[in-house]
Amino acid sequence: MENEELYREDPFKEDVSSKEQETATAETEGTDESANPKKEEFNIWREILSYVKILIVAFIAAYLITHFLIINCVVPSGSMLDTIQLQDRIIGSRLSYIFSEPERGDIVIFYHTYEKHKTIYIKRLVGLPGDTIEVRDNRIYLNGSDTPLDEPYLSDTYLSGGSLVNYGPYTIPEGEDFMMGVHRNNSSDSRQWGTVKREDIMGKALFIYFPFDDITWLDVDYEY
Repeated sequence: MENEELYREDPFKEDVSSKEQETATAETEGTDESANPKKEEFNIWREILSYVKILIVAFIAAYLITHFLIINCVVPSGSMLDTIQLQDRIIGSRLSYIFSEPERGDIVIFYHTYEKHKTIYIKRLVGLPGDTIEVRDNRIYLNGSDTPLDEPYLSDTYLSGGSLVNYGPYTIPEGEDFMMGVHRNNSSDSRQWGTVKREDIMGKALFIYFPFDDITWLDVDYEY
């Protein structure tokens, strides 16, 4: 009988130990679950921090690109019609004139101080240092030539009239360039505010990127 009683007590003890184990397991799981929100919270902040880092890197990259590689500008006037339309958006290169000199016919973006206001302009370079330039009926004559400069980009619509139909002759100083608009009868350019120093040239206009219907490559070489 004693053996039977002992035998019967063994299953009871196993049940108790099993319940204790289950209780311990449940408590452990509860502890793990209570720790999960903290872990999740930490992951969220880490994700936010990673996005902030990406934004900072993107901002620095954009700053470096726009201040050292390209020029992004909007044309505010119609002085370059028909080549460039009013409100066209232009991309220019700041690197174009680091290893080469500006050439006649280039469309350039530059600073110029006129009436005490420093303004960004976009014009076509038509006269180089040392050139003697004369404008007659809005057409350009260089170095005493009787034949006007061949400018295939001009439109007859924008050649008649205006307040500066005739100009010069004028010899361009060294280290400076003569800029003119394409809309000759309605263009504020070097005929009005003088030549542009080389150090004031920001870069060369490359292409129109907006509006999308007007996307045009501007870096076209003309033989003058």
